[in-house]
Order: sequence, then C-alpha cells, then structure tokens
Amino acid sequence: MAFYELRQYKVLPGKMDEWVRIMEQEIIPFQVSKGMVICGSFRGETDDSVYIWLRRFESEAEREAQYKAVYESDHWKNEIGPRVPNYLDRSAMVITRIIPTPESKMR
Repeated sequence: MAFYELRQYKVLPGKMDEWVRIMEQEIIPFQVSKGMVICGSFRGETDDSVYIWLRRFESEAEREAQYKAVYESDHWKNEIGPRVPNYLDRSAMVITRIIPTPESKMR
C-alpha cells in the first residue's frame, strides 16, 4: 500500500518567501523529474516559520530508489543541498511516514 511522507520544516526568520520560491521553482520540479510524487506544499497561515510538504511513495523500494536518484545526484549535492541550511533550521525538521485510513480520499 502507498504511504506518504509528511515533512515539516522550520524556516529561518525572514526567509519564507525565498524558501517557497526555491521549493516551487527548483526543488519540487527537480524531485518530480526524478520520479517523486509531490502531493502538496504549504506554509503556515499565521506562523511564518512553518513549511510543510507531502510526498507519496508506492513502496519502500520506490522510496529508496527515488531518494538515491535525488539525494545522491551531483545536482543535489552541488547545487541544491548546500543552500538548504541558509533557509531552514535542520535540527527542527520533523519527517513522519503516514498511511491513509480505510476511508481516506488519498488511498
């Protein structure tokens, strides 16, 4: 059964607009090009440090292959990855694997 990865980030003060631009124009398109399914991207309505996104995987094997394709790529290692700490408090990241309930529309 498919599962999701709920990724919750704390964005550094004053960096949200630029982080959203990087996510929407660089990171998400790059990950999609490597096979990732991105279901949504969100920012906090009243808390400008909250950024959340959701990815879907059909199996653990698929997740492992897509992680490898993204995070072991030269583009990620040289272009994207080194810039992430400029925008996020990485120690506050919360990544939760979730599965849809039987009546969920996201099954």
